[in-house]
Amino acid sequence: MPSSYTVPGLQESDAATVRDALQYRLVALLDLQLTLKHIHWNVVGANFIGVHEMLDPQHAAVSEMVDAVAERIATLGGQPLGTPAAITEGRTWENYALNRALTHEHLSALDSVYIGVVEDHRKAIEVSGDIDPVSEDLLIGQTNQLELFHWFVRAHLEDKKGNIES
Repeated sequence: MPSSYTVPGLQESDAATVRDALQYRLVALLDLQLTLKHIHWNVVGANFIGVHEMLDPQHAAVSEMVDAVAERIATLGGQPLGTPAAITEGRTWENYALNRALTHEHLSALDSVYIGVVEDHRKAIEVSGDIDPVSEDLLIGQTNQLELFHWFVRAHLEDKKGNIES
């Protein structure tokens, strides 16, 4: 149950709309955070160390995003839900299917994960845009970082002509 308040200048109904969008982002970011660490532990093969070490800063940055989104939900008078049940009940995507796998396999799968996360972050930016520019700004900054991380992943999958090899 949300608090009986939200931030000054924002109607409760608008705050609820933004909180819902942010909760969905929280679930996605928690899932991404766990997925990044799972890949970090289970990647093998050529370029192992480069991929292994590339994922730690991404995991750390996504962890900070998780905290920022959760705190924004609370600031707007909501209750951020970050339990395992909230993650599994709130997700609309398939579970990450790989365990121990080659770098190329994990990076191809992570490419798909980043596509979904970035697309949905952009949708949340649209939702919050006219309602709450503070939440919009938070999501824009996160999207910038997520798109950068996605580029890092794609650089491993790209051929010299710029095509992504699956």
